[in-house]
Amino acid sequence: MSDKLGILVTSDQHLDHLIGICRAATAAGKEVSVFLTNRGVLLTQDPRFKQLEGQGHISLCNVNFEYFKLSKPVPLVAEKDFATQMRHAEMIEDCHRYLVL
Repeated sequence: MSDKLGILVTSDQHLDHLIGICRAATAAGKEVSVFLTNRGVLLTQDPRFKQLEGQGHISLCNVNFEYFKLSKPVPLVAEKDFATQMRHAEMIEDCHRYLVL
């Protein structure tokens, strides 16, 4: 297991914090994994979301994405990363540290 930070994002209120945490962790040499769920998927619609480019791997809950009637494509989220909560569980198992926003 590498030195990895997992971040679960359940809110659409903390994009600036998410960007700052990802930048700091990446600058410190940490691998970052982000999973967006619930209202967190709404962050993909914010123009500032693109600032996460190169700051870690991002995946999201496809059920929540569809619930909010959002449309693809989403910058920074590959088609294979529209996932289930199983991806969230895998992230937890894979990380040394875990944050919730």
